[in-house]
Amino acid sequence: MPITPATATHSSSNGTADAILLELVDENGVTIDTAEKLSAHQPPGQLHRAFSVFLFDERGRLLIQQRALGKYHSPGVWSNTCCGHPYPGEAPFAAAARRTYEELGVSPSLLAEAGTVRYNHPDPASGLVEQEYNHLFVGLVQAELRPDPEEVAETAFVSPAELSERHGRDTFSAWFMTVLDAARPAVRELTGPSAGW
Repeated sequence: MPITPATATHSSSNGTADAILLELVDENGVTIDTAEKLSAHQPPGQLHRAFSVFLFDERGRLLIQQRALGKYHSPGVWSNTCCGHPYPGEAPFAAAARRTYEELGVSPSLLAEAGTVRYNHPDPASGLVEQEYNHLFVGLVQAELRPDPEEVAETAFVSPAELSERHGRDTFSAWFMTVLDAARPAVRELTGPSAGW
């Protein structure tokens, strides 16, 4: 795995780990400040930049992941292919490609912008709040997955019917349906009418 700001060990001159910073934005997605990652998610939440990725295989099935049990936010729930936060000054597209590789060990063979969505979703289990201005991306994955077990507990490729069944049975992230619904026009354009999205 390549060494990136998310995987490298950072320490400041006093020996403490550097805080991960997020971009705080206004309602139009314009950067106004930065905040430490955990503090940005404390209730009521600070509006910050995020991204969500939806990758599909050649059969038009969506790659979903179960978040690792050790994650501080929404552990063990199912969600979209990949999601996260750009570093301050990092383009959302670059962040989406970076985190997809870090979490799943693959680079998308195609990745395209699919709009933005703004939402406010409290996590009932942790009490943390996802107050996000989210950049959406859709794409294709053709390589074999190599998930990082510290990030991903399990993966699955699902058709719309299989997703509906899983969504009724398993616990999904609070934001999952919001980001999927917002990305659907781009998903349909990518996968075609026969895929059923």
